[in-house]
Amino acid sequence: MRVKIHHEGTNILLVIAAIIIVVNVPLWLWVRPIGWPITSTVAWGVVFLLAMNFFRSPRRHFEGDPKNAVVASADGTVVALEEVYEPEYLKTRCIQLSVFMSIFNVHANWFPVDGEVIYATHHPGRFMAAYLPKSSTENERSTVVIRTTGGQLVLVRQIAGAVARRIVTYAEKGTDANIADHMGFIKFGSRVDIYLPLGTETFVNIGDTTTGGITLVGRLKPQT
Repeated sequence: MRVKIHHEGTNILLVIAAIIIVVNVPLWLWVRPIGWPITSTVAWGVVFLLAMNFFRSPRRHFEGDPKNAVVASADGTVVALEEVYEPEYLKTRCIQLSVFMSIFNVHANWFPVDGEVIYATHHPGRFMAAYLPKSSTENERSTVVIRTTGGQLVLVRQIAGAVARRIVTYAEKGTDANIADHMGFIKFGSRVDIYLPLGTETFVNIGDTTTGGITLVGRLKPQT
């Protein structure tokens, strides 16, 4: 897989690079002993590399059968897999599959299914730890609903965390959803919930790791 830097991180990386130059050039010119500029340069270099790691955007292609497939929307760890009631849009009982992203994961979010976006909205909220169950309804979040090519409704929710306070959602009502495309991006640690129709076959368990755009997490039951 080829990896590039996500455009959401370009400006941040440029700012960090500028700070590195402004802070460290004078240190190398005028500060002695030499250990101080060396320490500062190494420290800022680590910050820059961590930021690059966070904003990496690998090009991915799902290799399986896309028919009725549900593919992970995010890199991370499965923290919830249960039957719940979804009150915002679906207003019915669903299977909730939640993936928590640490600051070391890729933070681009993929569409989990092919279809059409029929609902997309942003909700202001709190910034509790994203792994807490009530973060799904109380934290800053964006909700996207997709009508699949098979006619099923799948809801995806991007959730901000205690550190992540910037949710970017590219999905808009009326646009096509494709599992190969980015649905959005969340900056600095967060969570993505997918709400699936009852009867969906799931292939992951709590504690499993997922790779966005690659891991097959479920398969929708064909409608009769």
